[in-house]
Amino acid sequence: MKSKYILITGGAGFIGSNFIPYLLENNKFLKIVNLDKLTYAGDILNLEEVSNNSNYTFVQGDICNRSLIESLFKKYNFQGVIHFAAESHVDNSIKNPGAFVDTNITGTFNLVDVAKQYWMDGPNQVKIEFKEARFHHISTDEVYGTLGEAGLFTEETPYAPNSPYSASKAASDFIIRSYFHTYGMNVVTTNCSNNYGPKQHDEKLIPTIIRKAISGENIPIYGDGKNIRDWLYVLDHCKGIELVYKNGRIGETYNIGGRNERDNLHIVNTICEILDKVQPSKNSYKKQITFVTDRPGHDFRYAIDANKIERELSWRADENFESGIRKTIDWYLNKYNT
Repeated sequence: MKSKYILITGGAGFIGSNFIPYLLENNKFLKIVNLDKLTYAGDILNLEEVSNNSNYTFVQGDICNRSLIESLFKKYNFQGVIHFAAESHVDNSIKNPGAFVDTNITGTFNLVDVAKQYWMDGPNQVKIEFKEARFHHISTDEVYGTLGEAGLFTEETPYAPNSPYSASKAASDFIIRSYFHTYGMNVVTTNCSNNYGPKQHDEKLIPTIIRKAISGENIPIYGDGKNIRDWLYVLDHCKGIELVYKNGRIGETYNIGGRNERDNLHIVNTICEILDKVQPSKNSYKKQITFVTDRPGHDFRYAIDANKIERELSWRADENFESGIRKTIDWYLNKYNT
């Protein structure tokens, strides 16, 4: 079987660096080119396990650099794109929204437009050698806005983004949608709930809790800690992405969620209780929990209805929060204690 190349963007980030080893392990004839700018959120060390894999190539570069993307398509003749690259930290988007507009909107446009030019002769005219080529856009549940105490986000939920980050991701989703409806391009989009697990950046909630706890510092929790998220173990997300990339219906959106709603108080208390057992300190780690001024426009609750991907593609999350958080804590203790 002839190998084919696919382009993965942002593969040195949290989800991408979990996805690439998973995909290579399960697809021996796939060759991956990972294009990553290596901003603060990307770490080449996240991919040490595949650095010597003959089916893996790393390119440092920016998705906003259109000529670079064009040159990569010409060199590798990509048969697919899986697009992770994004600015994704809400607090940073509040301070510097321009970077989010550049990467998440302009960068996404560059990628999908170059792919269209390379794969298609015109609207609804796919070149024969690219009849299977697909563009998979990775997005977030934050584009749907916020929920009250009841209800779930479905693929039909109207968009109502509330931060510069989620607004830029919503715009990128609409760009991808337009390339299907206008040009007949083979695209799919997945919107996921909050991921957690190995290789997540230290700035995010769960790594911050673990890091601050074992270093004896205050553990900062926004507001009253009652904001609720649906937590998805990163490897379960990777399995969902592969299923949608391979088997999802053209032009469709699939929501991927863990059915693990927890508020931030539950998250921090659970982690502290586990740490009290596996790495006990003089006092319970719970004594370090500190409430800090809430984030501006902080969405109250996100929760995803994953029925569509479960029904159509037989996806199921293998980890519940209790099993996933133990694996996550073990990974970070190994990182922070060495």
